[in-house]
Amino acid sequence: MSHRILRFVTRALVSFALLGTSQVFAQQYPAKVITIIVPFAAGGPSDTIARLTAQAMGTVLKTQLIVENAGGAGGTIGAARVAVAKPDGYTLLMHHIGHATAPALYRKLTYDAVRDFEPIGLVNDGAMALVSRKDFPAKNLKELIAYVTANKDKVYLANAGVGSASHLCGMLFMSELNADLTTVPYKGTGPAMNDLLGGQVDFMCDQTTNNASQIKAGKINVYGVTTSKRIAVFPEVPTMNEAGMPNFTVSVWHALYAPKGTPQPIVDQLSKALQVALKDPVLKQRFADLGSEPVEQSRATPEALRAHLKSEIDKWGPIIKKAGVFAD
Repeated sequence: MSHRILRFVTRALVSFALLGTSQVFAQQYPAKVITIIVPFAAGGPSDTIARLTAQAMGTVLKTQLIVENAGGAGGTIGAARVAVAKPDGYTLLMHHIGHATAPALYRKLTYDAVRDFEPIGLVNDGAMALVSRKDFPAKNLKELIAYVTANKDKVYLANAGVGSASHLCGMLFMSELNADLTTVPYKGTGPAMNDLLGGQVDFMCDQTTNNASQIKAGKINVYGVTTSKRIAVFPEVPTMNEAGMPNFTVSVWHALYAPKGTPQPIVDQLSKALQVALKDPVLKQRFADLGSEPVEQSRATPEALRAHLKSEIDKWGPIIKKAGVFAD
């Protein structure tokens, strides 16, 4: 046998062996507990979404999925940890819209939000609502727009901190009005809502998971939800599009990622498990209680998440840069 033929046969055998090893590894997966890193504190909306999803996926995969909170720096600490984790399918990341805004917000990001992760699939779409203090003069969105436009230097727009969903929503509102308003950042939604209830600030935009109880109790005014259609928990509240701001759509979506290099058969297995989990009636009801809903099966795929992440990066990057908001 010539040396050329021998080298060809050797390479073919090695490739076949590696392929076989990958397939066997995928067939044996999962063989132990899977950890989902949530880059935010326990008890928040992202933590709740992750735990509900983990429980439902665990039933499908016939193994335990545990949630580990690694908060800090707007979610970038936990994301950075997953970016360098062993790509074996046992360390995953559950992140929200912040994964798409971090590249524009953080000058010293230690990872690439696209290249350092394998997308598994989108999980849910969560609504936000634009709300104001109870005695604010504007009673609907058109009145709010007119009042804010006429009183740009006199109104105070609160948010839950730089990079938070409420901050992003507020920036989009200002961008749509082409107005620079006085913003008041807080360390979380709780303090911001307390000051809104107390009349120290005028209005804010935040997740319905955080403001639903105050809306239901009539303690604050609500002008619209930011999703493309009305939500089940507030069927009487119009969307921002319906209420008079046709280009205003913000979804606080969550998605599941694996470290770059995770074998494709494992990524596919996780994606299929996610798709089945999102059909679980208990999960769907719990999501609905939070003003959220699981995505359709076609969106709980690597391809759909890859496209969505790019579109969100393209959407938010210019808005953040125009506002000149950066975090170290």
